[in-house]
Amino acid sequence: MAKHFTAVYEEGVLRPEHPLDLPEGEPLHLIVVTQKNAAPNGNVANALAEIAALPLEGDTGAFSGAEHDSVLYPHS
Repeated sequence: MAKHFTAVYEEGVLRPEHPLDLPEGEPLHLIVVTQKNAAPNGNVANALAEIAALPLEGDTGAFSGAEHDSVLYPHS
């Protein structure tokens, strides 16, 4: 089961912004995404729309995958 929530890292501890519906002592597997990396170009929906608008592989034979990098990592 996956639950998405936001938290703040303070004094070595992740503090959820809202109470979590989890039993005490529940083991968790965490994937941490920092806020500054969470929204490429400031808006995830815009980045996904730009990627979706790229040509499909095989349509023109020119798609290499590099095009999506320019959307996700505009300053690279």
